[in-house]
Amino acid sequence: MNLKLNHIPNIKDNVLQITGSKSETNRLLILQSLYPKIEIENVSNSDDSALMQAALKSTNEVVDIHHAGTAMRFLTAYFAVKNGRETILTGSKRMQERPIKILVDALRQLGCEISYEKEEGYPPIKIIGKNPETNKVSLAANVSSQYISALMLIASSLPEGLEIVLEGKVTSVPYIKMTLSLLKDVGIQGSFENNVINIHPLKITLPKRVVVESDWSSASYFYSIVALSNNKSVTLGSYKQNSYQGDSALAEIYRELGVETTFHDNQITLTKSSVSNDLDQLELDLSNSPDIAQTIAVTCFGLGKACYLTGLHTLKIKETDRLEALKVEIEKLGGEVLITENSLKLASSKSINSDISIDTYHDHRMAMAFAPLALRETLLINDADVVSKSYPDFWNDLKKLDFKVL
Repeated sequence: MNLKLNHIPNIKDNVLQITGSKSETNRLLILQSLYPKIEIENVSNSDDSALMQAALKSTNEVVDIHHAGTAMRFLTAYFAVKNGRETILTGSKRMQERPIKILVDALRQLGCEISYEKEEGYPPIKIIGKNPETNKVSLAANVSSQYISALMLIASSLPEGLEIVLEGKVTSVPYIKMTLSLLKDVGIQGSFENNVINIHPLKITLPKRVVVESDWSSASYFYSIVALSNNKSVTLGSYKQNSYQGDSALAEIYRELGVETTFHDNQITLTKSSVSNDLDQLELDLSNSPDIAQTIAVTCFGLGKACYLTGLHTLKIKETDRLEALKVEIEKLGGEVLITENSLKLASSKSINSDISIDTYHDHRMAMAFAPLALRETLLINDADVVSKSYPDFWNDLKKLDFKVL
């Protein structure tokens, strides 16, 4: 499905309810499968979370998680400790190009039995569930936090818990802390100190009810919309000021881009600042929140501001090579972008090309990050239904703000 977004001069103030965080939901679904007394409210309606739920209920030998990267990592660890169960875990063509070796090697340290069905280091993988032989594992600290969280989520189900030693500089710390906080919410004790994570075993669980906070990554697109609008506001629910999600850094980051955030009654209101912002170049280290890099880069482009974003090394192994995709699409619109293995530098620009077709590369965030530019020029979004991966209601919510989605 391709969509056309006609240029609009401004948005309409509105209140939107954003679906539960995909990151929180997928962690809690693993824990609920291990401990069925856990109840989850405000579950994400994303494709990824639906695929996770289906995989956890499946009794088939082959489990296909399509494009769901989080599910691939979390389920690899989950099935590895399901004693006696044999599973072939596979996914889409792109998923079979995304590395899994670091997690597999870590699980093998525990005595888990995992082999590759095709290319060494990549899905599909064959898992023969076993009881772990040790309670200590080590892995590089500068890898995707999902590898680390995958181990943390199964740790309490092991007889002696698990000690995870992280070697080197830790990246994506907020995601590790999110996992630790959710574990504590359901009664699992753990700690994260001096590059060592310790998760205690949990023998008995009491009934627990956990409410998933709405997704801050999804909120990022509305920060962009308000930044590009003229003195308008959008209210989003349900959010809390002391969020577990690293992407809540948006509130501070977008203040530099002219958006103020007000918290009230489990909602946030994003308001265009009346104070003039003379910032020429935004410089950020996004190693703790790389998923909002695309949104920020496009916002800066729409505002005509330069930006220099670093800490982006994990973007090359996402749904697409997000750094290369951003460069190609922004340059089609008339921008100038330089990328390295872990950074993006955008030059300031005074104009935006109109009626450009934005390719999304099977990446939900590409579609949603570029959509706010309709406040500057008419554009087309190819394969627009890719947003269902994380935010199926996105286009309908834009219509509520008066976007002309055709």
